Amino acid sequence: MQPRTPLLLCVLLSQVLLLTSAEDLDCTPGFQQKVFHINQPAQFIEDQAILNLTFSDCKGNNKLHYEVSSPYFKVNNDGSLVALKNITAVGKTLFIHARTPHAEDMAELMIVGGKDIQGSLQVVDSDRPEGSKFRLTGKGVDQEPKGIFRINENTGSVSVTRTLDRETIATYQLFVETTDVNGKTLEGPVPLEVIVIDQNDNRPIFREGPYIGHVMEGSPTGTTVMRMTAFDADDPATDNALLRYNIRQQTPDKPSPNMFYIDPEKGDIVTVVSPALLDRETLENPKYELIIEAQDMAGLDVGLTGTATATIMIDDKNDHSPKFTRKEFQATVEEGVVGVIVNLTVEDKDDPSTGAWRAAYTIINGNPGQSFEIHTNPQTNEGMLSVVKPLDYEISAFHTLLIKVENEDPLVPDVSYGPSSTATVHITVLDVNEGPVFYPDPMTVTRQENISVGSVLLTVNATDPDSLQHQTIRYSVYKDPAGWLNINPINGTVDTTAVLDRESPFVHNSVYTALFLAIDSGNPPATGTGTLLITLEDVNDNAPFIYPTVAEVCDDAKNLSVVILGASDKDLHPNTDPFKFEIHKQAVPDKVWKVSKINNTHALVSLLQNLNKANYHLPIMVTDSGKPPMTNITDLRVQVCSCKNSKVDCNAAGALHFSVTSVLLMSLFSLACL
Repeated sequence: MQPRTPLLLCVLLSQVLLLTSAEDLDCTPGFQQKVFHINQPAQFIEDQAILNLTFSDCKGNNKLHYEVSSPYFKVNNDGSLVALKNITAVGKTLFIHARTPHAEDMAELMIVGGKDIQGSLQVVDSDRPEGSKFRLTGKGVDQEPKGIFRINENTGSVSVTRTLDRETIATYQLFVETTDVNGKTLEGPVPLEVIVIDQNDNRPIFREGPYIGHVMEGSPTGTTVMRMTAFDADDPATDNALLRYNIRQQTPDKPSPNMFYIDPEKGDIVTVVSPALLDRETLENPKYELIIEAQDMAGLDVGLTGTATATIMIDDKNDHSPKFTRKEFQATVEEGVVGVIVNLTVEDKDDPSTGAWRAAYTIINGNPGQSFEIHTNPQTNEGMLSVVKPLDYEISAFHTLLIKVENEDPLVPDVSYGPSSTATVHITVLDVNEGPVFYPDPMTVTRQENISVGSVLLTVNATDPDSLQHQTIRYSVYKDPAGWLNINPINGTVDTTAVLDRESPFVHNSVYTALFLAIDSGNPPATGTGTLLITLEDVNDNAPFIYPTVAEVCDDAKNLSVVILGASDKDLHPNTDPFKFEIHKQAVPDKVWKVSKINNTHALVSLLQNLNKANYHLPIMVTDSGKPPMTNITDLRVQVCSCKNSKVDCNAAGALHFSVTSVLLMSLFSLACL
């Protein structure tokens, strides 16, 4: 149903604004009168002047703008305060804020007899039927959160039952209708929007901390370091959330109490001192802590504040080159020794945690043999000069190195490395008694095995590196696992004391290894060790042997094959296979056994006829291919067993022991009787 008469709606809420003051000048910017008192009228009439305000920014009031804490009032260009509509109650206080680009101020209107209100509005319908009632519905009435608003069913006055929080709910959409005595809707529902006017009840907060910024030392004035941003939960369209920033405190306050400036509107922190004052090496502390304050109400004194700490680090740049603490360094090292011989110290004023302080050392002269290396100690920044190849006193007793030091990071353009960035190191090599050295080492010789005892293998040669000491050398055997060798202690001649056997367990891959000592006549004496590798050539001195030496066969076997024999020889080719397999001392053609060649290393032993259950010994002769060849005769024990119902019985085979000759004689006798 459409309403017959429009409903007049108005929401009354108060907003706290702030006061500010201006400096005492000949022309004082601001309101001439800051506090006004009036009596509460029966009604504020639309467009009727309530009072006149006088504001001046002392510069012509260009772009003058007024704001009133109640949305139902305004200030005209002539300074008159008027109501925008007929209204009865506005509370006890109104605030009027005036602003130009050059000044701003706050005036306060105190209403004597005014009442504190949480918020009220009047719904008016002059043509409402007699006996009808108002009804209010919507979120905040009969919908969650319930019970915030209520309406006087007779007068249409809408009131608030408890404090509203704009930051929780900024607007409420209600509906008003009129009903008869039976609750039947006569008019409406008509929407009623309640807008919660913001109060400055939230302090600015810094939510993104910790705030840490970095600025390079020597940066130009005005260099941006970081940005501080605070948050205010109040209405961003009002001054309640209009923030201004300032620096409340700087620690330390040297060399200037105002090292930095913060843009009051953006929150950008910038440097304000000269680059010379922003020198990390001369600062008391390269870390500054600033207490930053954010204040709402555009920074007016009555605005709420919040603070945070900004930590600013003055970062180092490589504006100081490293310098050696001495122009010359001395070092002493024994010949033949490797390791660190001296630590070179440097000074650098830059930050020890950066590459602008960390040193890198280079040997630029005096190291043609690459006997020296230098590395940086990461804890002390010292240069650790080391010998990596043993030095020889007899070659050179003194060494002089020229070393330079630089930083890991490059120097800034206006700084360079000077004479103090190079140093000389004088190294003295001490003579020590060095052990004799065999040449060559290892020593090699090739001989046939089984050479006669006392055969000379070679004469070893060892020299004393201490050529200036004129020492004598004596020789001795150090390790001779098989005990085959002897060495002349004076001239180093090595001969044999036993037969050399290539097949010995002390020989590996035909090579026998022995160690000898050369001992000089120093005090104390020094010893050198030399290795002799004797390669032994093979001689056919090992007869082959067969395997296996035991076999079984059934007495009624249809397959008369007995066993496959293999042969092996400890010697090397050509003193091994092909092997020749034979039955030894067979006087007449054998009618029982047969040996057949399978390949170079294996042969098949088979029967020509079945035999009775017994043990038989068959002499097998195997011959290798050496020159001259070597032969070995081995008895092959053949067990002829009884095989019944898949069971093999060889127990009775031991009762009879027939030689091959007996078997042959019995066979011949059987043939003669036929």
